[in-house]
Amino acid sequence: MRFRLTLAYDGGNYCGWQLQPGKDSIQGRVEGALAAIFGGSVRVYAAGRTDAGVHARGQVAAFDVPRPFEAADLLRALNAVLPRDIVVTEALPAADDFDPRRDARSRIYEYRILNRGRRSAFDYRYAWRAGLPLDLSAMNAAAAQFIGEHDFAAFRTLGSEQLTTVRKVLVSEWRRDGDRLVYHVEATAFLRHMVRTMVGAMVAVGSGKLPLERIGQLIEGRDRGLAPAAVPAHGLFLLAVRY
Repeated sequence: MRFRLTLAYDGGNYCGWQLQPGKDSIQGRVEGALAAIFGGSVRVYAAGRTDAGVHARGQVAAFDVPRPFEAADLLRALNAVLPRDIVVTEALPAADDFDPRRDARSRIYEYRILNRGRRSAFDYRYAWRAGLPLDLSAMNAAAAQFIGEHDFAAFRTLGSEQLTTVRKVLVSEWRRDGDRLVYHVEATAFLRHMVRTMVGAMVAVGSGKLPLERIGQLIEGRDRGLAPAAVPAHGLFLLAVRY
């Protein structure tokens, strides 16, 4: 019997979603909770492997349970065992062949910037503080250039395992929320560090350090060494996965 979970978590205390030897991971915590409930090992597969420090409000995962179980009981049991910074928001029976990664049509991420000089006692875990003034119109002009199907080789981490660096971006836009700038991006799939590197390039445009035309040149050039560094992980959220 296969179940589909939707999870929200604060990634600040973890090495990321994926199991890593000797490190605390989201996957390890969820599998540990399932082992406590079912009395044996249960492997969990997710829609995407969020990196260390990255948060989620709509991560999707799936697993097979060794015996029949009511969805509502599973939801309650998992949330009773999991730590406070990992919450299962939904548990549903799924088709036996449901694959949270391969069946996904698109993924939605959000990146948050606190655009002010003074730091925040509350947002430091969930937004990257950029003290320089940023031009939101220029950043939106840069964001628009990412829309469509492109080779994002210049915006990935080197040494990643993906066979192709071509991705299709469906939505790419910034909005202002008080002293916060929020980037909303949806794509069929993402490369590792792709969103954070794109944000780094757009912030460089917004601060006047990078000409707007350089965004298109970076996409065409496909050279990771010429693109800005990725911004910190703690401003990034996996919002949802569409099926």
